[in-house]
Amino acid sequence: MNVIGEILPLDHIVLDLPVSSKKRLFEQIGLLIENKAEMARSDVFECLFAREKLGTTALGQGVAIPHGRYAGLKRPIGAFIRTAEPIGFDAPDGKPVNLIFALLVPEGSNSVHLEVLSHLASRFSSKVVREQLLQATDKQAVQNILMSE
Repeated sequence: MNVIGEILPLDHIVLDLPVSSKKRLFEQIGLLIENKAEMARSDVFECLFAREKLGTTALGQGVAIPHGRYAGLKRPIGAFIRTAEPIGFDAPDGKPVNLIFALLVPEGSNSVHLEVLSHLASRFSSKVVREQLLQATDKQAVQNILMSE
């Protein structure tokens, strides 16, 4: 069973999204999740933004994993965004990001939260994976790349 496949349906993958800032990105993630998961876009935005205030969720090498816990959520939900142009994200290496996996988990889901973050960090640490995600031409390819071990 692959947890990424369970939380990242194809309609939660957006390729080449034209956004110019972290704030606009979070707004777009809010819209996407609101339409697909019956959460208010403002709640999604606030959840992601509140976590980001604690410290950047950018990993470096053009990747960020904004995440947060949400009390009203019944199951974890993810979204993958590849931006049309890299955006500033206060990454440790100073590079802007354009590969983003947003993750929201129910408030008490510590083990799933850590499992997903660990899997994503491992996948994104590979230069080959990052290049594949940058070159992917469809949502199914992105989902397959992220689900691989």
